[in-house]
Amino acid sequence: MSTHVGLAAKAAAFTALHTPTAPLALANAWDVAGARIVEATGAPAVATTSAGVAWSLGSPDGDALARDRALDLIARVTAAVSVPVTADIEGGFGADPDAVGETVTGVIAAGAVGINIEDGTRDPVDQTERLAAARAAADAAGVPLYINARVDTYLKGLGEPEARLDETLARAAAYVRAGATGVFVPGVLDPAVVAELAKGIDAPLNILLGPGAPAVTALGALGVSRVSLGSWVAEAAYAVVRRAAEELIADGTYGALAHSLPYGELNNLLKD
Repeated sequence: MSTHVGLAAKAAAFTALHTPTAPLALANAWDVAGARIVEATGAPAVATTSAGVAWSLGSPDGDALARDRALDLIARVTAAVSVPVTADIEGGFGADPDAVGETVTGVIAAGAVGINIEDGTRDPVDQTERLAAARAAADAAGVPLYINARVDTYLKGLGEPEARLDETLARAAAYVRAGATGVFVPGVLDPAVVAELAKGIDAPLNILLGPGAPAVTALGALGVSRVSLGSWVAEAAYAVVRRAAEELIADGTYGALAHSLPYGELNNLLKD
């Protein structure tokens, strides 16, 4: 068995951050500068957004990005910050469970201690096999990798609405049995549904935040252990690009840049 003693300790510390008492709040980054900005705010961990990573590297989100490019970005981010890093690896960058295991081996070698892996429209039985392969790869490396299993029933509107909660709970239970550490259910903000999910899932629950979402403390009171902004930060950043370009072309003015970070501050963040 190969071992990563320091990484194993960091993975254990990352797992301990998941608690409803003070939910782990993650503002997802997609490059080194963003990761260092997040760390500089005092955040106890850094998470990547697969969408932001893919967009910044010229690919659409949704398993289109090549695995080696994703792993290279993860390695750059982990090398740039001292806090634990959890990486969004979309569907696992692999066509079958063995390939997912290879991806996870690469993620650990890149220095990350957590992953998000989504089921999307994949058959839940297939997903359990992929999660089991991910856990086996982490065990082989000697790292208690935090595997955040994303359940996309609500996000993608799968199945009949009245059956969605039961389906989500069934998938979550199967994924935890297969080796998931936590469960991520994006697309849910209704406090009653969130409370049912937190009560019915025997693992830390992660909820996706965004405009109109309850406050982090309110979600913690419902039993949520982790919240994340997902691709929202990247979307907001690219919205600034568009507003600035449109304003420059249409009006010849620069008001969209009024709240930009100072050049010197950003530059200093990247000095070793």
